[in-house]
Amino acid sequence: MSTLEKKSWSSPDGSQTPDKTHGATINFGAVSLTKVNLQPGWKWSECIKPHVETHSCQAGHIGMVLQGTLHVVSDDGSEITVSAGDAYRFAPGHDAWVVGNEPVIGVEFSTSGKEFAAWTRGEG
Repeated sequence: MSTLEKKSWSSPDGSQTPDKTHGATINFGAVSLTKVNLQPGWKWSECIKPHVETHSCQAGHIGMVLQGTLHVVSDDGSEITVSAGDAYRFAPGHDAWVVGNEPVIGVEFSTSGKEFAAWTRGEG
């Protein structure tokens, strides 16, 4: 195995495209990176919740925002807004939405073997 490796989101290892959402994932062994593009009007509870059927997003997220602004409300009532240049960690149990008319583009990192917001029942 080479000690140097390169991949592109233009030919990802996987992708998902729920309403107003595009996620493209590349894998490097146990580490996954997902580039996510959330369009204006995207809201987890409207675009993703119908696919996963959970009260709130039950996935944890670690990532960074490259463009746009995202507002997140935790099930415990705490709130945070992240914008271009911010790194973040969201624990499971939250809703989120794009703020304004600019798409949110970000990169999420995972070592859990799950792609960004694995849109399958029970996960988000």
